[in-house]
Amino acid sequence: MSLTAEQDAAAISLVRGMSMDGPLAANSGHQGTGMALAPLAHTLYSRVMKHDPADPHWTDRDRFVLSGGHVSILQYSMLFLSGYGLELEDLKQFRQWGSLTPGHPEVGHTAGVEVTTGPLGQGFANAVGMAIAEANLRARFGADAVSHHTFVVAGDGCLMEGVSHEAASWAGHLGLGHLVCIFDDNKITIDGPTDLTVNEDTAARFRSYGWDVQEVGDISNDVDALEAVLNAAKDTAQPTLIMLRTHIGYPSPDHVDTNHAHGNPFTPEDVTRTKAVMGIPDEAFWAPPELVGAYRSHVGGRGAASNAAWQAAAKTATESPDWQAAWAQSGLDGWNADLPVYEQGDSVATRKAIQKALDATFALLPGLMSGSADLKGSNGVALGGSTPFATDNEAGRYLHFGVREHAMGAAAVGMSAHGGVLPVTATFFVFADYMRPPIRLAALTGAKVCFVFTHDSVGVGEDGPTHQPVEQLASLRAIPGLHVIRPADANETIQAWADAVLHDGPTVIVLSRQNITVTTDGEAVCTGAAVVYPADTPQVVLAATGSEVALCTQAAEQLAATGIAAQVVSMPSWDRFDEQSDDFKAGVFPTGVPVLSVEAGVTFGWAKYADASIGIDRFGASAPGGLVLDKLGINVDNVVAQATTLAN
Repeated sequence: MSLTAEQDAAAISLVRGMSMDGPLAANSGHQGTGMALAPLAHTLYSRVMKHDPADPHWTDRDRFVLSGGHVSILQYSMLFLSGYGLELEDLKQFRQWGSLTPGHPEVGHTAGVEVTTGPLGQGFANAVGMAIAEANLRARFGADAVSHHTFVVAGDGCLMEGVSHEAASWAGHLGLGHLVCIFDDNKITIDGPTDLTVNEDTAARFRSYGWDVQEVGDISNDVDALEAVLNAAKDTAQPTLIMLRTHIGYPSPDHVDTNHAHGNPFTPEDVTRTKAVMGIPDEAFWAPPELVGAYRSHVGGRGAASNAAWQAAAKTATESPDWQAAWAQSGLDGWNADLPVYEQGDSVATRKAIQKALDATFALLPGLMSGSADLKGSNGVALGGSTPFATDNEAGRYLHFGVREHAMGAAAVGMSAHGGVLPVTATFFVFADYMRPPIRLAALTGAKVCFVFTHDSVGVGEDGPTHQPVEQLASLRAIPGLHVIRPADANETIQAWADAVLHDGPTVIVLSRQNITVTTDGEAVCTGAAVVYPADTPQVVLAATGSEVALCTQAAEQLAATGIAAQVVSMPSWDRFDEQSDDFKAGVFPTGVPVLSVEAGVTFGWAKYADASIGIDRFGASAPGGLVLDKLGINVDNVVAQATTLAN
């Protein structure tokens, strides 16, 4: 049974009331946009979106992304009304310690939240990734199993952020017809009217990207008109931008269309005056049980019927091993059986080894999609067994991201959050700086993404300091929850890929441009560190990552000739090593034996493990890579000299 017009109006007033009451109780938050968008949110949740509150993880549900996550009270109000498990007490605890209603929506924390949003523009780009995942899975498993839409609400701030330009351009190029963005065109930012900072033609901008742009004007309070526009947007062959003129703070008699409605909680008097205009009781968190019950019955009934119909139609696809492995972001039986093993003494760039690992597992990792930022020939993630994802080939599993690192990272987080996809991205390591926001959000949310970075040191050579990463490795190690691996050689690279597939969260794999002599069996990846050149009674331990492990092995051989016993440790993953037992750690770093770290990057952080460090605490230089490394002290002679001093 549909809701009546009176129930529609009451539900919208309830959401507007919550949008004021939540921030007022917390003395923190953003009320004005939630008030203005209440009719849109009501229309989406009760009339347009395909979703089932009783099954929040239903794979074929429509996705809703609130890119302006500061308006979280709007989404929480809708989740409460729709029956996702939030109750009044949760809304009363808005922005409080341990509540289900934090300041910005957090995936995995609150049922019904698809991605963690807040940093403006990220949610928009996440939504592009979700639409890619949906299109790929639909093309591969059939429309009976996958056919849904991604709805994203974005404001002026989201569309100002550079990531939105990258993501919108890419989405238009790919023709993602199941992506619908509603632009909350309220013309207000925290500082004041948007004409303080922008005068661009947003409609023209998005049309130039290849979007279908609907300039619908001021229909923000007309639910029937909103429903018609939203449903029409689901039938386009392009992504759709709905430009919706809204009025922040509506229907406040004091703050409509002002920046005061953006982030300053209304005073109790403001709330009282606004509720009088709306004709609802002046009580905090007004939620008539009969209205809430009717709403939940309506939304739940729609969702249950859609879900049941889908389960019947999708039964064959969803019972297939490929489907189950894809949604588990794992492999079919034997997925890692054919991983290559390199012989000791082989000379292989680790960026080349990662390609071998991907090719050896591609056929048995049904969810795997990889792509590179216009560096396909350099990054080693080309997926030789696949064709590129494109408008006319949505089953393709290689992604040409173009020169769009920021959007690449954010889209990959969205793909992972959507489910059914195990995304891999790649670019040069120095450009991890462009990707730091989505990498941080991947770590914060536990999104299973593999970020591959190549050209990992000043060994890049002639491109010079702009392209020679020195501080990037330390900066990524500092991110909580991020699994970082810098393999010593090809064998460790193969194991790093296997480890990334098994790891339940984001992984960074940092790889070399230059060839590296194979000196390990790869086992150090599993424990984070391992002895690769033992000494019976070591006088010094040489700890290194990446290409510097082979260099330390050479140094250890020279030290042995002078009577100094050096033990070499490959330490590809600090975070994994820190998880090991004290006994294991003591076997790697024997008590009382001095440790010298060697790494072609800043030495920051090594003091936790080493007594002295050889590194590069400056920017690099333009010259052949081997010469730059040598000039900056990453050479055998320097290691031998400093190890000798330390041992004595």
